[in-house]
Formats: sequence, C-alpha cells, structure tokens
Amino acid sequence: MFRIVVMSLAGLAVMFAASGHAFAQAPASPPKAATAADAPAAAPKAGTTSDAAPKSEFDLLKGAWVRPDGGYTIAIASVAANGQLDAIYYNPGKLPFAKALAVREGMTTRISLELRAGGYNGSTYELVYDRVTDRLKGIYYQAVAQQKFEVYFVRK
Repeated sequence: MFRIVVMSLAGLAVMFAASGHAFAQAPASPPKAATAADAPAAAPKAGTTSDAAPKSEFDLLKGAWVRPDGGYTIAIASVAANGQLDAIYYNPGKLPFAKALAVREGMTTRISLELRAGGYNGSTYELVYDRVTDRLKGIYYQAVAQQKFEVYFVRK
C-alpha cells in the first residue's frame, strides 16, 4: 500500500512539474533599497538634448503652453534669475502681460500673470507648475465678468 501511495505521489509530482508549476520557492530575499540609479531616466523635453539638464526649475517653464479648453496660449521666452518672465499671451491675437512673475515656494513653482490689454483689464492667472504631469495648473480670474475658473496648460 505504501508503494502505491509513493508511486501515485511521484506521478502527480511529474505531472505537476510538467505543467510549469513549482513545488516550492526559495525564500524571497529582502527587497533592496531603491537608489537614484534605479529610477527610470526622464525623457528629454522637446528642444533639449539628453545631456543638457535645466539650470533651474524656472528653465522648465520656458516654451509655449496651450489651454486645451480654448486654445489660449502662454509663450514664455525666458525667465530671469529673479523670476521675471518674458511672456506673451495669445487669444488668438498677441497680448502683453502687465505683470509676469515666477517664484519658488519650497518645492513649488508659482506663476502670476496679469493682463490689462484687449478687454482683459486686470484678469489674472495664478498657476503652479506640476513637474509630474508637466502642466501649469491653477485659477484664471476673468476680471470683467468677475468669475474664477480652474484651468490648466499643457506644453505645446
């Protein structure tokens, strides 16, 4: 009887192994601590090379940003070390910003923009740069209508 049980178990073991399943696993080794070398490399942004990293968070703001809900565009040509933006607004015509400034608050980059031309008279954008999604997100205040809207801009 013992032989039959052993042979039956041996036959089941062969069938089980042939199916690709394992009987037991070696004990799992403890997970290694993640290092910077383990992080996936970020793809370079359009217009940059892989070895040309931005000098500051402000450098990431440069470029054209479009608001998907209407095609409104903010074009940031440069950002001075003090945060002053050289920026223009397109809706669809070109409008200058009366004020355009970027500031760092801890790990956050904020952008404040004010329009005083083309019927906007005091309308503002208060935006935050989201590094993870590469978006500018925040509030648009339409001064003439005295309304606030949640908006975001994506890199064009």
